Amino acid sequence: MAAVLAAGAVHAQWTPTKPVRCIVPSSPGGAADASARLLADGVTRVIGQRVVVENRAGASGNIGSELAARATPDGYTWLMINNAQAANVSLFKNLSYDLLRDFAPVTQVDAAPHVVVVHPTLPAKSIGELVKLARARPGQLDYASAGLGTVTFLAAEIFNAQAGIQLRHVPYRGGGESLTSIVAGETIVYFSPLPVALAHMKSGRLRALAVTSKQRAAAAPEIPTVAESGYPKYEFSLWNGLLVPAKTPREIVVAVRNAAALALNAPELRSRMSAMSVTPMAGSPEDFSAFLKSEVEAIAAVVRRLNLKAD
Repeated sequence: MAAVLAAGAVHAQWTPTKPVRCIVPSSPGGAADASARLLADGVTRVIGQRVVVENRAGASGNIGSELAARATPDGYTWLMINNAQAANVSLFKNLSYDLLRDFAPVTQVDAAPHVVVVHPTLPAKSIGELVKLARARPGQLDYASAGLGTVTFLAAEIFNAQAGIQLRHVPYRGGGESLTSIVAGETIVYFSPLPVALAHMKSGRLRALAVTSKQRAAAAPEIPTVAESGYPKYEFSLWNGLLVPAKTPREIVVAVRNAAALALNAPELRSRMSAMSVTPMAGSPEDFSAFLKSEVEAIAAVVRRLNLKAD
């Protein structure tokens, strides 16, 4: 019944007459891109118009975010964000947009753990062995990231601080490039979103040491958590969420959220996400607004504690 009512609300409030673009402020191949494409495919089926994913990478996600902030507030431009955009609020002093002021929250899309993976040539088969190697060779073990302030950067730097080690940061232009770097052996450690690393873990091209969530991941239950591996306070999860420009009419915001909820609750999509240990969310705009504010504040505290800067 709830789905039927939501479907009716979508058509009663907003019936799109042309394709919708969903801006992802990172390169193809990363976790945000994967979530955006799954959502776009599902929402396309709901609204009867194509949702086109548009990757606008650069400046740690700020190029794509600014583009979306300046878009016409008519429901035809969406922005897929994650922890990285929440981090940019405190990492960058002179942003040309305000994440909390210039956007209207629509819904949190999903949440997923990261996994600590290493290239198979590294003689470390556990978090403990990785830390031992890093302490013996300070600043010599490279970790890849999708760029300063991204989720792969934050997950690694928080672990650096808690473990008291110095993995050396090697930034790339996006999640796809950073994943490619460790598979190729250009870098040696990567705190990857679990969904994008699974295939490489199963093929043996990457060795998984631990997942970053509180509990073990359903998609890889044999892999221990970082908390189990000697660092009980460590936890990090990737989340993705949907925004639209701030002046988008309330009825359109609600309609976009309803369309997203229908897509995310479809059995086929939920099954695909579950197989990757991704949890679909689809809460209300109010829920996501409160969550986003709390994330901005929590990440700002981490940025201050670790003295991280981007400009």
